[in-house]
Amino acid sequence: MGNTDSKLNFRKAVIQLTTKTQPVEATDDAFWDQFWADTATTVQDVFALVPAAEIRAVREESPSNLATLCYKAVEKLVQAAESGCPSEKEKQIVLNCSRMLTRILPYIFEDQDWRGFFWSTVPGAGRAVTDEMDDDGARPLAESLLLAMADLLFCPDFTVNSHRRGPDSVEDMQTIDSFTVMITAMLTCFSEAMYLPPSSDNTILNPWVSFFCSTENRHALPLFTSLVNVVCAYDPQLVEQAVQILIVTLEHDGGGLAHRPPSPSSMEDQDVWTLLYRGRVMLCSVGPDNLFVNYLSRIHREEDYDFVLKGLARLLVNPLMQTYLPNSTKKIQFHQELLVLFWKLCDFNKKFLFFVLKSSDVLDILVPILFYLNDARADQSRVGLMHIGVFILLLLSGERNFGVRLNKPYSVHVPMDIPVFTGTHADLLIVVFHKIITSGHQRLQPLFDCLLTIVVNVSPYLKSLSMVAANKLLHLLEAFSTNWFLFSASQNHHLVFFLLEAFNNIIQYQFDGNCNLVYAIIRKRNLFHQLANLPSDPSPDAITGISRTSSQETVSMEGSRPAVPPEPGTLKTSLVAIPAIDKLTEKSQVSEDGTMISVLKMEHSHASHHTLQADHTTQADHTPQADHTPQADHTPQAVLSWKCKLPLQTIMRLLQVLVPQVEKICIDKGLTDESEILKFLQHGTLVGLLPVPHPILIRKYQANAGTAMWFRTYMWGVVYLRNVDPPIWYDTDVRLFEIQKM
Repeated sequence: MGNTDSKLNFRKAVIQLTTKTQPVEATDDAFWDQFWADTATTVQDVFALVPAAEIRAVREESPSNLATLCYKAVEKLVQAAESGCPSEKEKQIVLNCSRMLTRILPYIFEDQDWRGFFWSTVPGAGRAVTDEMDDDGARPLAESLLLAMADLLFCPDFTVNSHRRGPDSVEDMQTIDSFTVMITAMLTCFSEAMYLPPSSDNTILNPWVSFFCSTENRHALPLFTSLVNVVCAYDPQLVEQAVQILIVTLEHDGGGLAHRPPSPSSMEDQDVWTLLYRGRVMLCSVGPDNLFVNYLSRIHREEDYDFVLKGLARLLVNPLMQTYLPNSTKKIQFHQELLVLFWKLCDFNKKFLFFVLKSSDVLDILVPILFYLNDARADQSRVGLMHIGVFILLLLSGERNFGVRLNKPYSVHVPMDIPVFTGTHADLLIVVFHKIITSGHQRLQPLFDCLLTIVVNVSPYLKSLSMVAANKLLHLLEAFSTNWFLFSASQNHHLVFFLLEAFNNIIQYQFDGNCNLVYAIIRKRNLFHQLANLPSDPSPDAITGISRTSSQETVSMEGSRPAVPPEPGTLKTSLVAIPAIDKLTEKSQVSEDGTMISVLKMEHSHASHHTLQADHTTQADHTPQADHTPQADHTPQAVLSWKCKLPLQTIMRLLQVLVPQVEKICIDKGLTDESEILKFLQHGTLVGLLPVPHPILIRKYQANAGTAMWFRTYMWGVVYLRNVDPPIWYDTDVRLFEIQKM
């Protein structure tokens, strides 16, 4: 039969589903086989030949036909799984059934009355592939479907050869296509979460994911390890689907609370597993209900950490690579999914997080994140990417080693439209953050707190800031301390507090190497005097916003392109609110031996100025400072309440000591040369002249229901937007987020 005839018959069968006056009997194999046995359709064909309106019409007007179509498709997959799918004909049936289910499932999920259908048992249909069946000999359709899919992924025609080298053969490409079809169908099964409204109740689990990641799935372990291997072994053709399955299955642990593995010492005594990478077997000990979370949390061998970290870093760096031959490197587009996976790894496996921070390998993750943040800052459709990147840096910045690693010289020079500088990775981070704040779109304003919290967290460890980075920090203080900004929203003064805290940390703990910052502070000393004499009356001044340019270096890196807003018509998905910074973090004080002590109440301590009094909730999609008139709650008394806590003592003492000395040298030697003044400051000291060093305060990221909900909406929004060929969920009634056109 020609392909055109095949499509025509397929189309006729689809029409008959809605037009037949009587339901089609399940035993009418001649009719049902038209959908999968006698046809060679592509997934694009299925989406074109089965229009959305007709699926909905069958659902409403001929529900028994839709039910039969679903369970007959599942039945075919179960039969193929049991037989091992030996023939080409059976393989074709499996692919067609999978494509059909990928097309239909979103329309099942969007109707509340239909959602339970796959969790019912259909007599005689969907026979289970294991002996553990209900008394009536049938499993719920969803369980039969997931088990069949898991089995099929280990059949020869659907299993990717891990030893493939060199050019792809035709067989390899066919296997990759088959693997992709099956994984896409599986992802569609898991997508029921898109059709439920956002809820902060983390005990509501996705039944599809829960079953797939349970002990009922005998393939859970090899599937998890195979997916990790596919992602980390760098084959961009396969990674995208594999990483999407991984992040979706790792969304919750089935027990309601994030599982944490036992300490290293106790792990050695248990039945611990060895990661099966490249064909090794592993055993696992008991953990949460979600086996994927369990396995992820129990990876513990350093060579496995190294394999995972290097694999993720290699993929994240891919879009940054400069090549002279056009199209010589295939640029990947799934960096958002990779960032979510990296987040999950750090969140569920603290030993992995410590491994990442143990060496400068963490910088291989940092640089691409900063690249993506800088690149996306003008594009409102990528506000979610901005958030995940900042969240990861906030998590890393809570660990001392991250700040220490930032002192490594930055010599890679990824093409970014930021000022050219010579310095460290800390300079890169500050310069990029400055660019985001001063030239990003308005909806990024809720992230300013997070960005400056990261700077504060790392500041005690920064040995030598470049002049470019020092000037950028002073420019931010200048912008945030204008009357216009300070009094335009009740929480804006927190940004000034953060910057002053960062300056204090560097002066108190890293004075010796930071003559550039000290010089910048001396040059901008009027800023600090103005803050000390801040008017309590919030009358707006002439400043009309954060200055969009800085007087310092403007030459950008070679090969860079400016960040651009989204193309008209670009789709974006909405995000739920992110919690305020004080809800996102918990404070820890660093003791002299480097250990951290959790800080609960500091209102009456020396560090009371660190306490954020914010009780607002910032919005991921809404800028709180929409109008710039002074807020009603900003009476002179409200301003006085925080003005008296401004931590200016250390900087004022520095200025008191050094300004006269610098002025005297300039007069005595007739100096106008910056380098001579810097040389003097380099050899200067403030030992015994500054106030007693304040304790280092670190704000560590703290998971909560709000961030869990944010991650769920963000992750599914990414999956929704990334699956455009075929457009699996487009124009279906998703409720987890809204879809907007830019």
